[in-house]
Amino acid sequence: MLAWLRSYRRALLPGDVSAGIVVAMMMIPQGMAYALVAGLPPVTGIYASILPPLVYALFGTSMTQSVGPMAIVSLMTAAIVGQMAPAGSALYSVLAAQLALVAGAMLLLCGVLRLGFLANFFSRPVMSGFTVGSALVIAFGQLKPLLGADLPHWHGPSAALGLGALLLLVLSRSHLAPLLRACGMRQGAADIAARLAPMLVVLLGLLLVQVLGLEALGVKTTGQVPTGLPQLNLATSPGHWQQLLQPGMLVGFVVFLISMSAAQSLALKRNEKLASNRELVGLGAANVASMVSGAFPVTGSMSRSAVNFAAGAQTPLASVITAGLLAVALVAPTGWLALLPMPVLAATIIVAVLGMLELDTLRTAWRYDRGDALAWLVTGAGVVVLGVEAGVLVGVALSMGTLIWRASRPHIAVLGRIAGSEHFRNIERYPAETRPELLVLRIDANLFFGNVEAVQQRIEDELRTHPTARNLVLAMSSVSSIDTTALFGLGELNASLARRNIGLHLAEVKGPVMDRLRDSDLPQRLNGQIFLSTAIACDTLAG
Repeated sequence: MLAWLRSYRRALLPGDVSAGIVVAMMMIPQGMAYALVAGLPPVTGIYASILPPLVYALFGTSMTQSVGPMAIVSLMTAAIVGQMAPAGSALYSVLAAQLALVAGAMLLLCGVLRLGFLANFFSRPVMSGFTVGSALVIAFGQLKPLLGADLPHWHGPSAALGLGALLLLVLSRSHLAPLLRACGMRQGAADIAARLAPMLVVLLGLLLVQVLGLEALGVKTTGQVPTGLPQLNLATSPGHWQQLLQPGMLVGFVVFLISMSAAQSLALKRNEKLASNRELVGLGAANVASMVSGAFPVTGSMSRSAVNFAAGAQTPLASVITAGLLAVALVAPTGWLALLPMPVLAATIIVAVLGMLELDTLRTAWRYDRGDALAWLVTGAGVVVLGVEAGVLVGVALSMGTLIWRASRPHIAVLGRIAGSEHFRNIERYPAETRPELLVLRIDANLFFGNVEAVQQRIEDELRTHPTARNLVLAMSSVSSIDTTALFGLGELNASLARRNIGLHLAEVKGPVMDRLRDSDLPQRLNGQIFLSTAIACDTLAG
């Protein structure tokens, strides 16, 4: 806690200050926009960007992670809370904050119990499919505020403002940075300036609303933004705890996955090491702080963290400065925020989430593993068709299902000796020599209850293919564990082979596995021997 502050050096301050200012400018339109996605008043997004990053700075381990509102988590909030209360109601705001508390408590508990490894069970293709599906849902949901009405009944002034802002943002995203570099600006500064385009477009939209009187023409604006810091919030709805428990756990899970993805990518660039369990604590505390602020669930944002890093952030002090500047913006007169046009905020959301539509993972998976590509497609489709909450469950089920399916079908190779050596290799890949009376199989997986039946079946298939084999050698070099079910399976295989006068031998058994086997009676009942190496086994049995 605050280890980064104890070793702070003055040389780090300029980078932290510049990053804090840049991210604060980015967070005003972005935070308000993501609050709208969550179905909450726009100012709630700024509330969620003040206390949570301060608390994360106390407990988190990433030096450049920016914690606050994020599109996917905002969408999940709207999907979950929208089933329990009408958007805009007091109960809706209470439940959104309560959801942050449930997610935060779950993250804190997982951190205390050191369960950070659970993030590894959500595969990258599934996470990518979930992200793309969520981006499409968010973008489609912003068409109405972008155009001022449902399709095809556009509101002319709103549509012109929204589509104009969308065009400017798309052009700035692809062309502004190269243009600024061509004008002589350094690459880093040009990239940061391009990232601030949404703020400039929002200010331009605000100016147009005021000068042209667009509000009188029916263009919707954010409305009055309360002045001052968020009030301390401890309000909950006792009757909704049970309904929020499972969704809150899902939100916490997604918060951790998104945050770790962002933090790890930046940690690699800085040659830093993240502590996943401390990250759980930091993110959990940040979400509890968001609840206290009367806001909604927060997470680390990949795009915002990248801007923070590119702007020169060296430590969490950058996030502290950002939070301080946002607090000042709320304490100062906020009348100008009331004129922010909703079509322009919708355009900023659409451009932000369309940046999440990366298809490289799908292309790579399609070439490398069609099963992962199918998982990507099913997860994305699940989010679009069934909703974001169901999409998370589909993603988790696919990740776990893929893991179990692959573990239940281990690779088993028939080995032969490379001529003139003691090396044994897969006969399908190398010109290796075999003996008709000897069958050598290498099992390339741990043996457990989920795959022991498949292993037994494959062994029997190979014995039928090699009817003259009188000895079976199992090369165990790739086996690091054998559970109780697999132990019984080996015993049954041993008894079956003994009835057929076929010896069962083990070779290259790892030390920890051998220690466990000695605690059983299998070595004594084995219808064969245990050899130090496959070469020794074959030489002994051939003699």
